[in-house]
Amino acid sequence: MSQLSRYRFTGGTAVVTGAAGGMGEHVAYGLARRGSDLVLIDRDADRLAAVAAKISGVRVDALVADLSDIAGLDDLAARVLAANPRVTLLVNNAGVALGGAFDQIGADEFDWVMDINFRAPVALTRLLLPTLLESPGSHVVNVSSLFGLIGPPGQTAYSASKFALRGFSESLRHELADRGVGVTTVHPGGIRTRIAESARVASGVSAAEAAQGKESFAKLLTYPADKAAERILAGVEKRKGRVLIAWTAVAPDVLARLFPTSYMAVMNRLSPSTARNAKPPRPDGAAQRNTTSSGS
Repeated sequence: MSQLSRYRFTGGTAVVTGAAGGMGEHVAYGLARRGSDLVLIDRDADRLAAVAAKISGVRVDALVADLSDIAGLDDLAARVLAANPRVTLLVNNAGVALGGAFDQIGADEFDWVMDINFRAPVALTRLLLPTLLESPGSHVVNVSSLFGLIGPPGQTAYSASKFALRGFSESLRHELADRGVGVTTVHPGGIRTRIAESARVASGVSAAEAAQGKESFAKLLTYPADKAAERILAGVEKRKGRVLIAWTAVAPDVLARLFPTSYMAVMNRLSPSTARNAKPPRPDGAAQRNTTSSGS
C-alpha cells in the first residue's frame, strides 16, 4: 500500500455537505483559509447563503439540496461537476439524528436516517470518484460518529447508519490507497452543533420523553465545532485514516475495544450520568434498565 503525501488544499475544489452550520460550516471556513475553492451543499437555503456570504478570497458555489432524495443526487453531482470539473476533496458531513428504540421507529423513519447518513455519502462518493481519481492526491472524508464506535440503546437507526458508513469508509480507504486517493473516517464525540435541536423523534415516542431525550442529548454536546473542524482538516492534511474528536469519542472507543460485548455496563459504572444521557427514557416513564451483561 503506497504512502500518500500530505494533502494540498490549494489549487483544488472541496465539496462539503451539511455546510450550513456546525462542523460543516467551520470546515468550509477552514478550507477557505487554506485556499480551497468550495462547493457547499445543504437543504437550509438561508443558513447556507449566510455561510457563503462570510467567505472571501476563493470561489464559492452554494447548492441547496435535500440528501434524502437519493434519486436526485445524480442531478446534484452533475451540477457540481458542470461548474467544478476538478474536485479534489469530498467531505460527507451532513447527517441527521432520530431518537427512539427500535420498536418505536417506523420503517420509513429508519430508511430516512439511512438515506441521509449512509446512502447519500455512498452515492456522492460513487458519482464524484471518477473526477477524484483524475487528480492523484485527492481525498474523501466521511463523518461517522461516536455511535459508529459504540451502539447504545435508543440509537438503533443512527448507529446502524454510522457503523455502515464506518465500514464503507475503511474498505474504501484500502481500495483507493494505491490509486492516489486518501480516505478519512471521522468519529466526533459531543460536538456543539444543532443536531439535538434538529433531531427527529420517532413516531412511537411521546412528547414528554422526546423533550427529555433532546435535553439529555444536548448536555453531551460541549466540544466547540470550530475546534472539531480544525481536527478534521489536520487529519486530512496528514492523511489519517481515522480521526476521533473529544474524550467522549476516545474513551468509549477504548472501552469498546477492551469490553466489546459489555461496554455499556462498564460505562454505566464509570459514569452513570453520561450513560443515562446517551439513551432515551422508557415509554412507560421508568428508568431505562441496562440489559447488557458481561456475558452477552
